[in-house]
Amino acid sequence: MKRFFALLTIVTVVVAALLLTACGSTAQDAEVAELQSQLDAAEAALEEARAAGDDSAEVEALQAELEAAQAALEEAEAATIEEEEPTAAGEEIVVYMQMGGQQGDPSTLARTNGAKAAAEALGITLIEQYSGWDPQMMIDQFKEAIAAEPDGIVIMGHPGEDAMEPLVDEARELGIIVTSGNNPLPNIEAKYQTAGFGYAGADLYAGGYLTGTAMIAAGLEAGDEALVYGLWHQEGRSRSPQGVFDALEEAGLTVEQLDITDDVDKDASLAIPILTAYIESHPNLKAIGTQHGNITAIMPKVLEAAGKESGDIIIGGIDLSPATIEGIKSGYVSASFDQVLYLQGYFPVQQIWLTKNYLIPGLHIDTGVGTVRPDNVGEIEPLIEQGIR
Repeated sequence: MKRFFALLTIVTVVVAALLLTACGSTAQDAEVAELQSQLDAAEAALEEARAAGDDSAEVEALQAELEAAQAALEEAEAATIEEEEPTAAGEEIVVYMQMGGQQGDPSTLARTNGAKAAAEALGITLIEQYSGWDPQMMIDQFKEAIAAEPDGIVIMGHPGEDAMEPLVDEARELGIIVTSGNNPLPNIEAKYQTAGFGYAGADLYAGGYLTGTAMIAAGLEAGDEALVYGLWHQEGRSRSPQGVFDALEEAGLTVEQLDITDDVDKDASLAIPILTAYIESHPNLKAIGTQHGNITAIMPKVLEAAGKESGDIIIGGIDLSPATIEGIKSGYVSASFDQVLYLQGYFPVQQIWLTKNYLIPGLHIDTGVGTVRPDNVGEIEPLIEQGIR
């Protein structure tokens, strides 16, 4: 009888340990393996008792204890597997993302690189969409992305809220997380902020105004003639050149507006003869401001084609392509607004991951914090060459 009590004690201890392991928050492989070893020993002892012809009631009691121990062990093993595989692990997260221009162009490359870095870090499958800044193509690409029913979609606000809101509604009905970058959609953001709709990009008006003030600091005076070359016909993107215009006008300059047509928006080289002709017809022109990254990049060519030396006309622009940096270094470009495109790629992808896994609401992140000028371009240039800034 003493032998049975000793055996029963061993099995009871094993059962208790297994139950504690199964119910604990951190079941481990080593613990389960040790408990399995103890259970095997107890089963061997039970078989020995049966073979010896000991009391059947005692054997049945040991059998019941061992069955309970086996059930607890299975529960502990299941808990260990669950511990090793978090909810997000093994689940492919697919994100479609609108990048803006053409793949690799100066106003798009750093954004793409940021998005790819976030996707790699978070284990996300990234589907890139390039529209050449065509609002209708952005709408069509949004529809294509919705049809694919991915986990998340990153959109841009260039087509305007009236065009994009019904599509965001449709995506949300399908459970797709939607967020935005580069060009804001404030009403849609407010509507779906709790569902992960955020914004990563510059305050467009503030960025334009900052560019205008940097142009003034470069040597403009009241009464000087200036041109602001912008996408005046597009609802969202007109906010940025409006900031430049207001800053120059408030400083007492005489400012005109010239619209960037859709074909120039897609191919900035077409702006060279347009601006050259404008300069020739305005001999007293002292400044040109733009908030188009690809046009900023070709401004040195414009001035050279018009027979102007660096400094003859003060240029304020946006983004940090290699050509723009060369223009800043040579003095043709006085200031370029830095909206940190890399972050405009990284943060929206991260937003979808955070919302998908942790139900984080949409974050509104202002990535536009300053201008690059001849006095600070040197320290930033290596990062631009890497496609990061």
